[in-house]
Amino acid sequence: MTDFTYKSVYFAYFLFFLLAGGSVYFFIRSLKHGYWGKDSELPKYRMLKDDPQDEHELTTGAAAPRR
Repeated sequence: MTDFTYKSVYFAYFLFFLLAGGSVYFFIRSLKHGYWGKDSELPKYRMLKDDPQDEHELTTGAAAPRR
């Protein structure tokens, strides 16, 4: 009979450290790219801003009535 306890424990620890290391890596990477700074919410507001609907609105700035 073979004892597989050590292999499964080593695999579990390896998987845990791999996932924990990956999360720490991506957290540090996000800090370097500025996702946690004072301007971190700007992409959200840029995405939620309405875009011009037609050519008239592009040239005059007047909003077309919503239907």
